[in-house]
Amino acid sequence: MPQVLMVPAFLGLALLIVPLSALVARVEWKTLWHDVTTPEALSALGLSLGTGALATLICVVFGVPLALFIARSAPRTAAILRAAVTVPLVLPPMVGGVALLFLFGRNGWLGQLLAEVGISITFTTSAVVLAQTFVALPFLVLAFEGAVRATGTDFEQTAAALGAGRWRILWRVTLPLAAPGLVAGVVLCFARAIGEFGATALFAGNAPGVTQTMPLAIYTAFNGAGVTQGTAVALSLLLLVTAIAVLLLVRAWRPGTVR
Repeated sequence: MPQVLMVPAFLGLALLIVPLSALVARVEWKTLWHDVTTPEALSALGLSLGTGALATLICVVFGVPLALFIARSAPRTAAILRAAVTVPLVLPPMVGGVALLFLFGRNGWLGQLLAEVGISITFTTSAVVLAQTFVALPFLVLAFEGAVRATGTDFEQTAAALGAGRWRILWRVTLPLAAPGLVAGVVLCFARAIGEFGATALFAGNAPGVTQTMPLAIYTAFNGAGVTQGTAVALSLLLLVTAIAVLLLVRAWRPGTVR
């Protein structure tokens, strides 16, 4: 590597690390525990963890079969499906919120049908879960699909030749071989879910105790309402620590990594 490239490399690293260092420097350590245990903060934290866990479970239920289908499809079909799954990753979160609103809102395609039976999803806790699922599902699908595709089909074909059925092959061969990818996908999915902001704000609103997750509580605090800025900084630190923990856990589950 040419030595001259070290300068922009370190500047790029500083661009990522220095803002986070500034956040940590603003934390009031003496009042940190009090800030993260206020009723408003606990409400936002509990809502984020609860909805994030439920969204992750939904992602596992639908994402694992989808990943398996993509991994075992023909190359052209797999490429199309993979591109479709990737779209929510590159879309601005607000666009996802608009899409969900037009689908499940009062005038949406499904919203009108649900309204006829007395079901309303928008601006409820269910809307938070849907928004989190929409933005987090691609992380699980892409991570697990890549792991399944990397294992190949040799072991599955051998098991089939020995008389194993499809379900037995899935549980005894496919899933164990791709387990690190599944764990990584689940962890990344959960982290993305609890950090979701844009789609949640537009589709679910910002009602304390109902739809106000940690990112929304932080945003509200810095706009002069809801929790104090000290609590907002404390919650920001909590999300940062969660992100670091997620990266360490994913790294630990990757085979062959240096520890």
